[in-house]
Amino acid sequence: MRRTCITFLCLAGLLAAGTAAANPWMLGPLTTDQSDLAASSGAVAIAEPADVLDKLRAGFALSYEDNPRTAAELQWFVKHPDYLNRDFTRAQRYMPYIAAELERRGMPLELALLPIVESAYDPFAYSHGRAAGLWQMIPGTAKRFGIKQNWWYDGRRDVVDSTRAALDYLEYLEGLNDGNWLNAIASYNSGEGNVLRAARKNRKANKPIDFWYLKLPKETSMYVPKLLALVEIVADPEQFGLTLPVVADEQQFMVTDIGSQLDLALAAELAGVDVDTVYQFNPGYNRWSTDPSGPHKLVMPVAVADQFTAALGEVPAADRVRWKRHKVKSGEAISQIAEKYNTTVSALRTANNLRGNTIRAGHHLMIPVATKPLSAYSKSADARLAKTQNRKRAGNRVEHVVRSGESFWTISRRYKVTHRQLAAWNGMAPGDTLSVGRKLVVWTNADVNDTPRMSPTAALGNTTRRLHYTVRNGDSLYLIASRFRVTIAQLARWNKIDTNKILRPGQKLTMYVDVTAQSS
Repeated sequence: MRRTCITFLCLAGLLAAGTAAANPWMLGPLTTDQSDLAASSGAVAIAEPADVLDKLRAGFALSYEDNPRTAAELQWFVKHPDYLNRDFTRAQRYMPYIAAELERRGMPLELALLPIVESAYDPFAYSHGRAAGLWQMIPGTAKRFGIKQNWWYDGRRDVVDSTRAALDYLEYLEGLNDGNWLNAIASYNSGEGNVLRAARKNRKANKPIDFWYLKLPKETSMYVPKLLALVEIVADPEQFGLTLPVVADEQQFMVTDIGSQLDLALAAELAGVDVDTVYQFNPGYNRWSTDPSGPHKLVMPVAVADQFTAALGEVPAADRVRWKRHKVKSGEAISQIAEKYNTTVSALRTANNLRGNTIRAGHHLMIPVATKPLSAYSKSADARLAKTQNRKRAGNRVEHVVRSGESFWTISRRYKVTHRQLAAWNGMAPGDTLSVGRKLVVWTNADVNDTPRMSPTAALGNTTRRLHYTVRNGDSLYLIASRFRVTIAQLARWNKIDTNKILRPGQKLTMYVDVTAQSS
């Protein structure tokens, strides 16, 4: 069956889009004049909200042929109605916004179903390929399209930021593929180079360059049919004996400019909701507060947005996080203080107007701290990691501290598990970089005590070399550790020194340095 746009419905959709504001989702309730106008026109109030799925049906624009691959995916969905019910229920918070953005841009509304394929509409989804968020963007692509990613904030999970970037990327891919949307969607999954090379190869062989004729990775060859199968179901669920949940075509949230760092527990209190709700609408925030350096915005359910904005206006910027006065101890590094208070060095530098990382014993630092115990921030990155690591698995639980030169591969071999298992147990992807000193949880049946004992250099990897370093004026354990990509604890252990004592110029230090980690 070739999917085509019904003229009347398309025309209606275009007229509606043409009269919409630049970003209707961000508008508040009707003004008094608008309400009066609606009343005077004799409009009848609708008891039940419209269904976003009806809007999608009216805006379906992709054209394609029936294909066995689509039929196979369709059959799977029909056999798993619970999967569909879960995903469409989860989508209720986010799909209305995405559909509105697609409509505003004049893009095929089928793309509102793409997050089901990518993440099952879970903003906290993280894949083995290091992709995150509703749109499952990898770090490089996210950076390319202006998404901020740091310790505090990962915009790949932020619904507004990630949707903007994903749609920008899809529009770019559509242009790159000369208006062929199926090839563009395939490129979103496989990478633009793979699809272009496959098309170029077909062109040289005088073969069609449409998606169905391209030789692509297996995952991609099923990716587009999966989306099209969902389109078929949404177009006519009764045909397949299915009933989909209603996704109310109503504004679900509003974006508030908060102007400065804000504790998320305080935000919840001001809005009159629980902290989990704040995280569900703001999944991009990794920690107990918003990023001190921005973005200074917060998404709130539309029902409490006005209350939150009004209450926030009564709270001075200095009171939006709690502050602690810390007296610097002898030998204490700013990195140690940041770790102790669950913040970052850059945040401490900003809060205390420091140009560098040098701090003096006896001086005081003002430190932003959470208003509640960190356990109260149940969907922060730390809390989600703890939940993942503490989930009971088969075997014995072992904690492993990452050493320089180690990788998922080398650690997995030691404990006789797979590197993919090891990454999943710790909320990571196999391709993620392991930082020295990171604690990993391993579930293994291997006798850890029987693992071979290694020399200091062998234990640290084949690319590790012993280095002798002479302390210079201004050096500290933190500066030396940062310079050579090792930890302060390692330096102290290797040299049997007290971290609380100041280093002396001319002092000799021994360290084991991974030479491959020193160039970047």
